[in-house]
Parts: sequence; structure tokens; C-alpha cells
Amino acid sequence: MEFCLPDAADADSPLKSDELQVLRAQYEKEGYYVGVQTKFNYAWGLIKSSSRNEQQEGVRLLSDIFRNSPERRRECLYYLALGNYKLGNYAEARRYNDLLLDHEPGNLQASSLRGLIDDKVAKEGLMGVAILSGVAIAAGVVGGMLFKGARRR
Repeated sequence: MEFCLPDAADADSPLKSDELQVLRAQYEKEGYYVGVQTKFNYAWGLIKSSSRNEQQEGVRLLSDIFRNSPERRRECLYYLALGNYKLGNYAEARRYNDLLLDHEPGNLQASSLRGLIDDKVAKEGLMGVAILSGVAIAAGVVGGMLFKGARRR
């Protein structure tokens, strides 16, 4: 039986606060002896959150599961990629997603996420170029004004 992962767009729809609270309460109730499934469920809910702090906590919990529970690594790879994508850590997102695709080249969710990551990297790369161009133009205008002012004296 194969574990079915949700589409990457699913991560953009946060849980209702009472739904996340149920996951948090179970996680806190188990305390020091929290089970892997409970921790995973809570991390999943945090990743879906629109709060950056909660997303970071979700990534931290998933990283812990990834390190300590080899049987859950496959599931963690996708959500670590997704969480890092939502946090804007595109290099990390790509690294985790590529690890999953190395093991499952036909994974549609990971392929979809790869497209989203690549689009964001390209968009932010173009935005960075535009910002640098704008700064260069502004510096040129200011420099020209200063040079022109210095010549008048």
C-alpha cells in the first residue's frame, strides 16, 4: 500500500484553529514520550499554517523525525520540501524534494512541487535582477547629478 501525499496546493489551505489545537493538545498530552505519528500529524498541521513561526516549528519537528525515524523519511522528505518552500528556503526545499524524486521519479506531488520551487526561484531571480538594475539606475542618476553639480562650481 502506497502512502498518498496531497498536492502542494493543499499546503496553502491552513487548518482551522480548532483543528490545529486538537493536534497540539495531543502532542502536548503525550509530552516527552510523544509518538512519531502524533509528532508527524502536528508538524503537518504546522506546515499548513499561515504563521511563519508555526511553519518553522513544523520543519523543526519533521527534521527531528527524519533524523530519528528512518521508516518515516519518505513522508518527511515531501513535507520538509514543502515547509522549506513555504518559508522561502528554496535551496533546502529543492534538496529535500530532489532526494524524494531520486527514490520516486514518478512521484506526481514531488514533480508538482519541483515546478513550484523552480518558478519561485526564477521569479525571485528576475526580481533580484530588477532591484539591482533599479539601484544601479538610481546610483547613476544621483552620480550624474553630483557630477553635474561639481562641474558648475
